[in-house]
Amino acid sequence: MNKTFMANNQTVTHGWYVIDATGLTLGRLATQAAILLRGKNKPIYTPHVNCGDNVIIINADKIVLTGSKWDDKLYRHHSEYSGGLRTLTAKEVMAKYPTRIVEEAISGMLPHTKLGDQMRKQLYVYATAEHPHAAQKPVEFVVKA
Repeated sequence: MNKTFMANNQTVTHGWYVIDATGLTLGRLATQAAILLRGKNKPIYTPHVNCGDNVIIINADKIVLTGSKWDDKLYRHHSEYSGGLRTLTAKEVMAKYPTRIVEEAISGMLPHTKLGDQMRKQLYVYATAEHPHAAQKPVEFVVKA
């Protein structure tokens, strides 16, 4: 009788991928990055194990939002004090924090558990084309537009 293979921390190897976000739509980029972070592209995918890869996203300041989302999409943060709700549009967030839009889009597609926290630590987002992970020899991943 064959036994079902279940991945664990000893059997999983984490690869490195680099994605160039220039001209990519935010949602399409985020879904592909979330799939890589979760490991759903691997045949050994196991839901309760972190079998995903490390993902580096470069040129995050060159993403595309369709329609009028630059003005209509709102990012909210609350300080937990009365009247502490802060709201910024996507254009304002991009001007202040160019990587935050991509990070939040991908983070929302990952599990909101301890396992999801491990996956979020494997995501590296940079606003420019330079990144300090050349020693890991990341493979370029092309997102279909």
